[in-house]
Amino acid sequence: MPKSVAPAIEAKLPGVGTTIFSAMSALAAEHGAVNLGQGFPDFDCDPALIGLVADAMRDGHNQYPMMAGVPALRQAIAAKIDTLYGHRYDAEREITVTAGATQALLTAILCCVHAGDEVIIIEPAFDSYLPAIRLAGGIAVPVAMQLRDGRFCIPWNEVAAKVSARTRLLIINSPHNPTASILSKADIEALSAIVVNSKLLLIADEVYEHMVYDGARHESVCRYPDLAARAFVISSFGKTYHVTGWKVAYCAAPAELSAHFRSVHQFNVFTVNTPMQHGLAAYMASSAPYDSLPAFYQRKRDLFRDGLAGSRFTLLPSDGSYFQCVRYDAISALPELEFARWLTTHAKVAAIPLSAFYQQPRDAGIVRFCFAKREQTLRLALERLAAL
Repeated sequence: MPKSVAPAIEAKLPGVGTTIFSAMSALAAEHGAVNLGQGFPDFDCDPALIGLVADAMRDGHNQYPMMAGVPALRQAIAAKIDTLYGHRYDAEREITVTAGATQALLTAILCCVHAGDEVIIIEPAFDSYLPAIRLAGGIAVPVAMQLRDGRFCIPWNEVAAKVSARTRLLIINSPHNPTASILSKADIEALSAIVVNSKLLLIADEVYEHMVYDGARHESVCRYPDLAARAFVISSFGKTYHVTGWKVAYCAAPAELSAHFRSVHQFNVFTVNTPMQHGLAAYMASSAPYDSLPAFYQRKRDLFRDGLAGSRFTLLPSDGSYFQCVRYDAISALPELEFARWLTTHAKVAAIPLSAFYQQPRDAGIVRFCFAKREQTLRLALERLAAL
């Protein structure tokens, strides 16, 4: 008999392979490098949180929860947003617990973007935005951030110029991955001027909301009623509580938008890990250390920046998130991807090239490090980087 051959499939994401994060992490493991590439902590969460999840398992919370999420957790999320940003979402109709922020982003895009719709993204952009837009049949319209006096800034005049009759959605991200920039009040005013009289929807990716430094305020879209009225606001327990592997996040949106979001959510994931939801709800009720997070991560940022201050790297500002971008032109003329690979294999420190965050890769001689690591991890990396 002739050998059976699987029918050919036309790729929905042609040209998309393994993500740069997985590739660099694998390279780091192969060469014994300190992994400052992929954005996850190498330290544990609060043991009390693990204990509360274990309690939930022992108490029998091991079956499907409600599709939108455990009510106690949704209520805790709504209360947190109200306390921090002064906007009260209805926990029953406007908060949805998701299987990580990536699933929330995909679901928000799938529920509102139709074939031929345009979606404005700010580049460099987190790598899941573009594939999600393509899966929805949308067309990504990139606007590149500009470096002004060493700072990444959004050229809002260019954003406004990209808005057309086909524009359905604008995705913003603050604190920003990968540039570590944050939106200012002036940015919010410029954004509002663009969308207030339009039919544009917003996705506000705010997964690093609790990592803003030097006394600055996180300008959440939730603070601004005109923006919140048209926005899917996404945040992540993985980032907040150092449990990225748990893949639990949430989307807050007005009731009508949430209804559309849930219509997709119920079929692409249905619901989210039950005992972890109960554990997170109990933890938020007993201890919500949001105020301590900026100082916690700023100490790590400052340790890392101080350690590189005398090196041949040029530090760019890190106003939020747990990332640090650097120029390396005094060290090498290699393109970013080649330099990141050389850094991993020769200097034994893994980084991510900024070019990986663009639809059409561009080289600016910048790589991104993650400083969400133990002090000894950072010091070992700094020792190796300072020797270059």
